[in-house]
Formats: sequence, structure tokens, C-alpha cells
Amino acid sequence: MTASLSRLFCALLATGLAATATAGLGAPPKFTNLIPNDMARCAPGAGPAVRVDVSGMKSGEGLLIVRAYNARENEWLKAKKYFAKIHEPARKGRMSVCVPVPKAGGNYAIAVQHDVNGDYSTSFSVDGAGMSNNPMVKSFLGIPRPPALEKVAFPVGSGVTTISIAMRYRD
Repeated sequence: MTASLSRLFCALLATGLAATATAGLGAPPKFTNLIPNDMARCAPGAGPAVRVDVSGMKSGEGLLIVRAYNARENEWLKAKKYFAKIHEPARKGRMSVCVPVPKAGGNYAIAVQHDVNGDYSTSFSVDGAGMSNNPMVKSFLGIPRPPALEKVAFPVGSGVTTISIAMRYRD
């Protein structure tokens, strides 16, 4: 495992990206802003929306969790500050989701997680993660720091914007 991937996972945990189940016996927790993956919202002529193409899914186990944020410092990777969240059953290889955005002409940022065991929490030994623009995660004095907003932000016009995110895993 590379040091940068280790820092990516630590940064995601430290910034509240991982959701923690609060209900017992494996029941999913209650989520804010959970929407379905409606690929029709990313069809030609649709929008404003973001088609997120995720590559490198290691397995078809668990869930792909996608969180979409307004590109604002006080929202990026902050717990429950995402405007949309999508849960999809994982598929090995490539997956696509469609995230409708609040308005055309805005700047947005996306974070993805492969929750391999589907427990709505992060298991660093197996889960994968990634962010829009595929930034490197740096540290200061050994403390992981989430990427700066300008590293992950991207504009969305009135149509459909397509972005690619490479899933990264610890091992």
C-alpha cells in the first residue's frame, strides 16, 4: 500500500466521509438526502446533472456510496453537508451513477466509497475511496489532510457533465 493511499483513507475518515450505522442488527441507518440512481437524468438533453463514471471497483460485494457537495469550504467533506447521496449495489469493474445538481453554472465536488461489506461504515482494510479530479492526499506532520476544495471542484453547466473517478484501495 502506498503512503498516499493510506493518507486518502485516513483523510476520508477524519473528515466524516464514512457513515456509521446507528440502528442495530445490520439495519441501515436513516440517511439525509438519499436519492435513487436515475440514469435517465443523465440522458442526452437532460441536466443539469453529473454522470460519475467510477472505475477500478475490486468486487461486486457491498455498496457504492456517492456523496455530492456544493463546492464550498464549509460543506466539502463535512458530515451531512452533501446535497445528494446515492447507494448502489456494487459491481466489479466500472459503475456509473447520475447525480442531478441544484442549479446549472454551479461548482460541485464528489466523493465515492466502496463499502465492501455493506455496513455503512469504513473498513480500512478492504474499502475503497475516491474523489472528483482524483487528487493526491497529502499530510502535514504525519496528519492526513483532505484535498483542498480547488483540487476536487468542477463546474456543471445546463447539460450533463461527465467525470471519472478511480477507486483506490488500501492494498
